[in-house]
Amino acid sequence: MTEQPFRVLPAVTTDNEHFWRGGEHGELRFLRCADCGTWIHPPQPRCPECLSTDVAPQASSGRGRILTYTVNHQPWYPGLDPPYVVAIVELDDQPGLRLTTNIVGVDPDQVDFDQRVHVTFEEYPDRDGSVWLPFFEPDPDVAGTAS
Repeated sequence: MTEQPFRVLPAVTTDNEHFWRGGEHGELRFLRCADCGTWIHPPQPRCPECLSTDVAPQASSGRGRILTYTVNHQPWYPGLDPPYVVAIVELDDQPGLRLTTNIVGVDPDQVDFDQRVHVTFEEYPDRDGSVWLPFFEPDPDVAGTAS
């Protein structure tokens, strides 16, 4: 078994647990407004569009495109060996629904702008169970780049 790279784990709270533990079920979960349908990230108790407080976790599609990225060559932490890709991915579910994440499962030289990706998760144990970190990898179901 390959040792996992070092990761700084988030503080899991009742407000963000849906996001950090949804990967156990293979779901990338965000809050969503029941009144206007807006996806909300980072989590907050009120919809930024309509100001409703009727928000609840919902699974997203987990698919999107790479808006921008950089290839890191600096060894910041022992066990997190470069090169690796840090990217901003925009989810298909809503324009502006974005995550800063890593692109995995592909050589950094094969990453490109507008590349289609889907979520994948890595489980990391923490003091209260596990955290499922969302990463993205090239989407085998979609060839090429976004249109």
